[in-house]
Amino acid sequence: MCRLSYFFWSHYYAKLIELQKMQGNLTLEYAKLKARMEVLQKNHKHYMGEEIDALSLKELQNLEHQIEVALKNIRSRKNQLMQESISQLQKKDKALREQNNELAKMIKENEKEMVQETQWGHQSYDLNSSTFAITQAVDLSSISMGGTSCQASLENGEMEETARQSHAVVMPPWMLRIN
Repeated sequence: MCRLSYFFWSHYYAKLIELQKMQGNLTLEYAKLKARMEVLQKNHKHYMGEEIDALSLKELQNLEHQIEVALKNIRSRKNQLMQESISQLQKKDKALREQNNELAKMIKENEKEMVQETQWGHQSYDLNSSTFAITQAVDLSSISMGGTSCQASLENGEMEETARQSHAVVMPPWMLRIN
C-alpha cells in the first residue's frame, strides 16, 4: 500500500505543479492582455482626438503620421472601389448602347417595311385607278342597260355623258367591264 500511496501522491504532486505553472502562465497572459487592451483604448482615444494634451511633441508627430498613413490607405481603397464601380458602369453603358443600337435598327427595318407596304398599297391603288380610267375612256356609246343608252366622249381627260331618256341609270364602275 505504501507503494500505491507513493505513486498516487507523486502523480498528484506533478499535476499540482503543472497546474500552478499553467495558472502562473494564465496570470501572466491576463496581465499582458489587460495592458494591451489599455494601450489600444488609449490609442483609440488619441485617434479620436481625445486626451492629447498630455502627449509630447514626438508622440503627437507619431500620431499624426499614423493618421496620415491610415488616411492614405483609406483613400487608396476608396479610389480602388470607385475605379471598379466606374468600370462596371462603363460595361453596363456599353451593353445598353449596343441594345439601343439593335432596337434602333429594328425600328428602322420596321419603318422600311411599313413604307414598302404603303408604297405597294399605293401602287395597287394606282393600278386600280388607272384601270378605272381606262375603263372610263372606252367609248360607252354602245352600252345600253335597262332602256338607258349613254354617250361618252373624251375631251381634255374628262368624261361627258348624256342620257337619251328622261330617267338615267347610274352604273358603278365595276359593272362596266369591257371584254
